[in-house]
Amino acid sequence: MVTTLETPPSHITLPSGDRMPSLGLGCWQAPPEQLSRAVAHALSVGYRHIDGATVYANEEALGAGVAASGVPRSQIWITTKLWNTDHRPKDVRPALEKSLAALGTEYVDLWLMHYPCAMDPDTEEIKVVDVDYVETWKAMEACVNAGLARNIGVSKRHPYLPQNAFMAYHRKVLIGMHVTAYSPLGNTNPSYADQNTLPAIQENEVVKSIAHNYGISSANVLISLQLSEGHSVLPKSVTLGRIEENLNVVSLAPNDIEAIYESTKGLRHRYCDWSDVIGYKYYADLDDSD
Repeated sequence: MVTTLETPPSHITLPSGDRMPSLGLGCWQAPPEQLSRAVAHALSVGYRHIDGATVYANEEALGAGVAASGVPRSQIWITTKLWNTDHRPKDVRPALEKSLAALGTEYVDLWLMHYPCAMDPDTEEIKVVDVDYVETWKAMEACVNAGLARNIGVSKRHPYLPQNAFMAYHRKVLIGMHVTAYSPLGNTNPSYADQNTLPAIQENEVVKSIAHNYGISSANVLISLQLSEGHSVLPKSVTLGRIEENLNVVSLAPNDIEAIYESTKGLRHRYCDWSDVIGYKYYADLDDSD
């Protein structure tokens, strides 16, 4: 018997009052020659949120896809990110202006500090430099005041790392602070093969059973999981069919959400973590037992 389908909220209201589409297209490691078509296609089938970053090296392709879609800019939510080498306050606005030029837009809807850690802009070495991210944040706030970015935040959720206590803190203490799920399917990228020590979450038997009950894919279950908990989510793909399939989201029943987390209890893993590489602990005291 297929569970009755209900859809999760399509937008999230941020502290600024802006309404951010809750499901977007991620662009990390999307080849520029494929990304423009993927973005244009995503917008043509209903996406209104595109997530990019300076370090992805494909902002021009993202912008070209937006332009080719024919969808008015006012209807599209564009996110990009400040890279670590531009944290010095004097470098912050020029970095954003460079992104805006590449994207072909006068503003971004959301601008994120990609990692809360500065790196040396004068060398290609991965080297942490002593630039207080609070000062970087202040420079980002100035860009909001200048109308170049409408919202700002800090970047960096899948069932192997739910961090429920941390999420509750954002809801109850940092009132209005919203959390977006990056890598919602865990991480299947070959670049992180040495980190993929846990079974692929899409092959989890509980996830597959829930997918069968709802008549959707395991990936749809994992995307729906985040949306059902009130997070926005950004699955990446340049495959046109998969881009469309990722729109098949549902509101998961509370018992299904609980079953997923119960099935991964005791299994914890953080992907995309450079801490050991650069000798700086990005996520100090954030690995709660929940």
